Amino acid sequence: MPDYLIRRDESREYLSDEGCYILELANSSADESCSIARARLPAGKKTRPHSLLQTIERYVILQGSGRVKVGDAAEETVLRYDVVHIASDVSQEITNTGDEDLVFLCVCTPRFRQAAYVELD
Repeated sequence: MPDYLIRRDESREYLSDEGCYILELANSSADESCSIARARLPAGKKTRPHSLLQTIERYVILQGSGRVKVGDAAEETVLRYDVVHIASDVSQEITNTGDEDLVFLCVCTPRFRQAAYVELD
C-alpha cells in the first residue's frame, strides 16, 4: 500500500472515555498537525463533558441529528453536514436526539492525544 493511503478496519472501533464509539482514521506521529476520527453516538446517548488541552477540534456531522454544547454558549441543534468548531481548552458535549446513530468526524489540530483529554464531570 502506498504511504499516502491510510486504510482502517472498522473492527478497531472502541468505546471512548467520553462515551461514544471512536474509529481512528488518521492519528500518527508521522503527521503531528492533524488527526481525524469517526465518532458514533447511539440514539439517546450523550457524551461526557470534556475539553481538549491545547487542541482545536471540529465535529463534521455526517449522519443523524443532535444537540451540542460548547463552552458557555447556548446548546444548539446539529444536522447533517454542520461543522462545530471547538476552541482548545473549552468544554464540549454532544447528545444524539435522533432515532439512529449520530455519526461525525472529529478533526483535531494538533493531532489528538489522550493526555490532552480532560473529563469535566
